[in-house]
Amino acid sequence: MSDPGWIDRFIRHLEIERRLSPLTCKNYRRDLEALAAYCRQSDIGAWSELDDGHIRAYSAVCFRKGLSARSIQRRLSAARTFYRYLMREKHVSKNPVTSVSAPKGKKRLPGNLDADRMARLLDIPGEGAIVDRDRAILELLYSSGLRLSELTDLNCGDIDIHDRTVRVTGKGNKDRIVPVGRKALGALAQWQKSRPEIAAVDEPALFVSNRGTRISTRNVQARVSHWARRQGIDSNVYPHLFRHSFASHLLESSHDLRGVQELLGHANISTTQVYTHLDFQHLAQIYDQTHPRARKKD
Repeated sequence: MSDPGWIDRFIRHLEIERRLSPLTCKNYRRDLEALAAYCRQSDIGAWSELDDGHIRAYSAVCFRKGLSARSIQRRLSAARTFYRYLMREKHVSKNPVTSVSAPKGKKRLPGNLDADRMARLLDIPGEGAIVDRDRAILELLYSSGLRLSELTDLNCGDIDIHDRTVRVTGKGNKDRIVPVGRKALGALAQWQKSRPEIAAVDEPALFVSNRGTRISTRNVQARVSHWARRQGIDSNVYPHLFRHSFASHLLESSHDLRGVQELLGHANISTTQVYTHLDFQHLAQIYDQTHPRARKKD
């Protein structure tokens, strides 16, 4: 480029005016230097010469080099922000990146545990307050499909054992009432008996740490990981996996997308629809294994 110093000025702008972290500034510089290298190879001598056709060609070059959709999206985002700065400084008159869309990456489907492995994970052995607490946590995560933050925010009064429900405050401070299954109710009843052994006297939280105060999300993550290892689950297990499994297993049995949406507390049904892909994968696997024209010969 005729004046590569504009990248340096832009990075100083990020550091001083926008106060971005050193790592973020380093990433911006790397992405913009990649664009500058493409311009040099394409005989583009100034930032003002770059148009949307060049940006599309640059995106295609990145793709052919094997960059992921997410990496290309990040590079285009850096270029878009850079050109907004150049326009502010009156160095260019237009932003050539505005009209260019990055390639869409593959939609990552949420993981889940099948019913057999979930049953093995939930069948944790032992006695005592900590085991009772952990058993109630695991059962409630799977029984009601709670988010991790929803679980740790629960207070004792949010559980209604007789009505078999839990009152949850979800995203946007929206409350919802979710059913609690028989196994989870039993585990919660046992935990309520053990809870006074470790809970501070005035602590309102339903689940507490061994210090007696509200349990943290990090602590729940550690306990879930601990029991997954103890129960011989060979895949990565984390609290949100219970929510994914809850939704997948419910949808496989009921095929009621709206019902699952309500239980999960999704504002938009498109968020819930990702689980229909999991359900289709399950059906496709059954088809491949059983249909006379699909199954492989021994």
